[in-house]
Amino acid sequence: MSIATSSVTLWFVLLLPFVGSLAVAGLPTRSRDAAALIAGAVALAGTVLMAVLYPQVANGTGLQTGVSWLPSLGLDIILRLDGLTWIFAMLVLAIGVLVIVYARYYMSPRDPVPRFFSFLLAFMGSMLALVLSGNLVQLAFFWELTSLTSFLLIGYWHQNESARSAARMALVVTAAGGLCLLVGVLLIGKIVGSYDLDTVLASGDRIRASSLYLPALILILIGAFTKSAQFPFHFWLPHAMAAPTPVSAYLHSATMVKAGIFLLIRLWPVLAGSEAWYLIVTSVGLITLILGAWAAIFQQDLKGLLAYSTISHLGIITLLLGIGSPLAAVAAIFHTINHATFKASLFMAAGIIDHEAGTRDLRKLSGLYRFMPITATLAMVAAAAMAGVPLLNGFLSKEMLLAEALEETNETLLDQALPYLVTVGLIFSVLYSVRFIHQSFFGPPPTKLERRPHEAPHWMRLPIEVLVLACVVIGILPAVTIGPFLDVAVRAALGGGTPEYSLAIWHGFSKPLLLSVIALVLGTAAYLVFARALNAADAVPLLGRLRGRRMFDAVLSVLVSSARWLEDWLGTRRLQPQLRLMVLVACAVALLPFLRHGYAPGTAPRTLIDPGFALIWLIGSACAVAGAWQAKYHRLAAVVLVSGTGLASCIGFVWLSAPDLALTQLLVETVTTVLLLLGLRWLPKRLPDNWPGKRTPASVVLRRGSDLLIAVAAGAGVAALAYAMMTRPLPDAISRFFLERSYAEGGGRNVVNVILVDFRAFDTLGEITVLAIVALTVFSLLRRFRPARESVRDPEQQRLQDAFDEAHAGRAPGDTVSDYLVVPRIILEWVFPFIVVIALYLFLRGHDLPGGGFAAGVAMSIALILQYMAAGTRSVEARLRVRPTDWIAAGLLIAAATGAAALLFDHPFLTSWFHYLEVPLIGKIPLATALLFDLGVFLLVVGATALILIAIAHQSIRRPVRPLRGGEETGVEKR
Repeated sequence: MSIATSSVTLWFVLLLPFVGSLAVAGLPTRSRDAAALIAGAVALAGTVLMAVLYPQVANGTGLQTGVSWLPSLGLDIILRLDGLTWIFAMLVLAIGVLVIVYARYYMSPRDPVPRFFSFLLAFMGSMLALVLSGNLVQLAFFWELTSLTSFLLIGYWHQNESARSAARMALVVTAAGGLCLLVGVLLIGKIVGSYDLDTVLASGDRIRASSLYLPALILILIGAFTKSAQFPFHFWLPHAMAAPTPVSAYLHSATMVKAGIFLLIRLWPVLAGSEAWYLIVTSVGLITLILGAWAAIFQQDLKGLLAYSTISHLGIITLLLGIGSPLAAVAAIFHTINHATFKASLFMAAGIIDHEAGTRDLRKLSGLYRFMPITATLAMVAAAAMAGVPLLNGFLSKEMLLAEALEETNETLLDQALPYLVTVGLIFSVLYSVRFIHQSFFGPPPTKLERRPHEAPHWMRLPIEVLVLACVVIGILPAVTIGPFLDVAVRAALGGGTPEYSLAIWHGFSKPLLLSVIALVLGTAAYLVFARALNAADAVPLLGRLRGRRMFDAVLSVLVSSARWLEDWLGTRRLQPQLRLMVLVACAVALLPFLRHGYAPGTAPRTLIDPGFALIWLIGSACAVAGAWQAKYHRLAAVVLVSGTGLASCIGFVWLSAPDLALTQLLVETVTTVLLLLGLRWLPKRLPDNWPGKRTPASVVLRRGSDLLIAVAAGAGVAALAYAMMTRPLPDAISRFFLERSYAEGGGRNVVNVILVDFRAFDTLGEITVLAIVALTVFSLLRRFRPARESVRDPEQQRLQDAFDEAHAGRAPGDTVSDYLVVPRIILEWVFPFIVVIALYLFLRGHDLPGGGFAAGVAMSIALILQYMAAGTRSVEARLRVRPTDWIAAGLLIAAATGAAALLFDHPFLTSWFHYLEVPLIGKIPLATALLFDLGVFLLVVGATALILIAIAHQSIRRPVRPLRGGEETGVEKR
């Protein structure tokens, strides 16, 4: 397979789960079979394609492909496939296939199963993207995406409070760790000068010698420990057992908890080898190994036992990586594979027991071998592999663990005690494995079950059979089965430091074998002695007060209480004090550079102020002062006067040769004026002077005086800054750059528009995304908002409205008195097509002349406003066939798709292209992809503005605020 074909295949493997997730999400709620079929086909196709790519990594060359994203910041999207990532990707995909087959029979048809498989595929894609990331920032992004998708899976049964609580806990812990990881990654990038994984892996000595090594190491380890449930962040994993068993079998044994392990292995060559690494990672791994095993012994729930045993085995892997020797790293990779096989099969077996027997309580289970012999046999083999019984895969990696624990690397107390502590942990591992087997499958028949247990369907057992077969085959023939794949992964992870190792099942009589036998014997004997005591235990001895959930709740409670205290101290129900505080803080921050560097105007020659320009701004200033004064007496007059200030700004932009700004300002001024007018009726009525509790004249003067001082200070500061800048000779390199390249590279003569849709298009994409979020937020807030009682019409206004309703009983609902008293309705309707034509004209000419998508969108919004004024809300929306939310979605998709299209031609995101097209009878016309981006801006601005206007207009006439389609009203109930 060629490199180009392999690269396309790799991209296809990565994108396939996300596409499948969207496809499954669109299925009907009860389509369990169809959802399972699509999800299984997606996972199986990914597994086959990843297997096809194996020759690319088997020869040691690997595969790397990517697209340019933000090369100036070192942020490119890179997919990197080598032996290590291939092993982890196969775990994600292959075990994903088995879990999907199992989930088809486990999930109830009454559940919204398509949603479950959609979440599962989204997690699969996120995990694949994580392990395939060739850029550290990209890895951190998908790290957080796995936390988000796992939150959805853990909280799938959201009707259960325990599931919601567990999902929230997992998200808080792992996402907080992800933030620490991101900071650590940024520190690594600062040390190395790049976020490219290949560059980082080649800079191990430079990283360890840096003064930033220790903080970067601690932050990255926090991220890895939180994701892999290491002490002291282990507590979230047992609570996550509230998720469906397929989720536990997939996330908490084979994939999500392995993300932290993958990170430690991936960065082992550059972070390991220091004293700090050895002490932190080894200690945490050892504590987690013993703590998890000890807690697993006393669990009465099957999944609880398996959860704590998972924590313990993750501690084994972390301990091996902490030891720091290459052989220990080999053992860690090997045990990662082994643990995924036997633990996933054990979770599935526990799910079958719960599914068929109706309980997971070990105190109620007994003698299940009589009723489900096949499931019992499979579970016993998997549990034996977990305990490290010879001729099973768990035995081999356990031997390697003991061998490395016995190897003296330094003379510290931890190193001397390591073999004995590891043996204690393995004794506990044997004990809980024997308890799982004996308590579930042997003894008298169960008598406290709600239903008679029986075997599960064959296809539900098939995934367990495949995984258990892998445990046996790897245990008997390790060098033939897993050996080549392990060798490829080890060489990719360790590079030139790969040691010689053997996967033979017999190495003669040795200390590791002796310790292994001791662990098997003592663990079995301990169960026989303490079986009854374990069944009677209600809590874990010695850990009663060290409950992670209690500490998590305490920390969360402190954070919430602190936030509420800050809210009470800083917050207020009135908007004006909040705005006053924000402006004061902004002024104080803006003052800091002046205090540090001083203030001095430039030396450029001054020019006289043009009398006409001065007169315009005197009028604008007078309107602003008068508007502030009239706000006390007449709000409508204040709005009109403020609009006069905005008009003065428009004229000022024209005067200073900025027609684009003037046009946009004029259009925005029109829309905001309408918004203010619609919002005036929400304001409470003014209170009479003798109203009890009304502010005294002195307090009013003080408040208004302080506002005036703040306004003068802010205005003077901006004026002083502008004066200092404009009196300095500024280099014209920036302006010359855009002027020279606007047409040559952007295909447009309107430099402002070319900057917005080409040179700085990424900023514009972010801005329209924020605009969409603002519109949706305003709409969501207003859906449930009702004006205060003080904002109802005064009696005279209500009398006029009642008289109008009586005189125009046949009119469409939504009409108001103002519809007929301000502007004749027919004129407003006639103006509509002209404004639409103007909007299209502004849109089409924007790349060469003043205009563009934003200005055209605002103009089109004005046309919609006029229709509301002329016909009322319901009449307009009865004819409105497209919801504003659809316009917003279409605008974002078109803008993003225009930028993504450049990636297909190996250009950075949002790179534009332009060409001249010869059209008969017309001649040459310019075509630019920036026009499509501008179309997205246009659609989003129209949708966002219309959505806000609809929400406010509905509230102003006391109607539901949900937009309508085809005359159907779907809003909330009327007040």
